[in-house]
Amino acid sequence: MPSDAVLYQAAALCLTYPDGDLMARLPLLREAAPQLRAFTDHAAVTPLPELAAHYVRVFDFKNRHSLYLSWWHDGDTRRRGMSLARFKDVYRAHGLRFSGEELPDFLPAVLEFTARTGDTGLLTEYRDGLERLRTRLTGYGTPYAAVLDAVCATLPTDSTGVHP
Repeated sequence: MPSDAVLYQAAALCLTYPDGDLMARLPLLREAAPQLRAFTDHAAVTPLPELAAHYVRVFDFKNRHSLYLSWWHDGDTRRRGMSLARFKDVYRAHGLRFSGEELPDFLPAVLEFTARTGDTGLLTEYRDGLERLRTRLTGYGTPYAAVLDAVCATLPTDSTGVHP
């Protein structure tokens, strides 16, 4: 498992649609992944209906803040289908079968996969898309940007594997 496994798992939870389970886990997430405190502190003082409405505004109306990694690389093209199949192949290579309700390139699913396997390859491969999403979330002024800040800070900045 990578040293950042706890962060990846916590970030996956923070980037899913907020519900009572997330709210109950906030104190644990805050302690386990201090890098996410900007988000967890915000979520802790925001009523759940307001947090959920914000999530929908940020992630569900337009692809401008897409949580689907292949969208950042392929857009809505035929190529995207091949990329999605590749995500499934990577999961299978680690003995996992993707059976989620979401597509296999859904960032929380990729973060959970990374936390479980230690394979940061998909995150590194889609680093450019993660950075573009991070920049857009920052510009939008949402606390979700802090989650992307923390994830991106763990990834190499170039092919040499050097972290920022």
